[in-house]
Amino acid sequence: MAGTSAMMVAGLTAAALATVGYLGHRAAVTVPAELRPPAPGTAAALHHTLREGNHPAALPARSGTGERVVYALGADRVWLVEESGTVRRSFGVSPSTVDPAPGAYRVTSRSRTATGSDGVPIEHVVLFASVEGTAIGFSAAVDGSAPRLDPEERTGGIRQAREDGAAMWGFATLGRKVVVVR
Repeated sequence: MAGTSAMMVAGLTAAALATVGYLGHRAAVTVPAELRPPAPGTAAALHHTLREGNHPAALPARSGTGERVVYALGADRVWLVEESGTVRRSFGVSPSTVDPAPGAYRVTSRSRTATGSDGVPIEHVVLFASVEGTAIGFSAAVDGSAPRLDPEERTGGIRQAREDGAAMWGFATLGRKVVVVR
């Protein structure tokens, strides 16, 4: 009798697990396209990762005052901050291999289009620093790709999604303050 009860419990457990698995599969395949995460390796996936990654959304403490761009090295995140201190926009970025030291800088140069050090056409280039001859700035790849970083190569391009690049371009005019924090 005990063996029969154990077999019944095992059978019921297996049936329950199969049902849960089936229902989970059905839920996954019936999710509307707009709610599904993008396919890995696509420009949409880069944008999703930059926007939805584990990046804190709160403006970092001691990031200055007034109208400014704030770039947090550790969070790989940017904030566009209005004069009042209100965050206009915040977004994730893909870092370069060379980081600027924490501190306050000014936008020194802008280019509507260029070619990145990785050979990819870029747009909305906003430069604000230089480290041992390597120009540091924000840009967006025209094809939406993330840079392929080689730790042996010195690059200063901080890559952002195209729509974030357009927002940066509109906000970070020549002379705009850029505050870099850890």
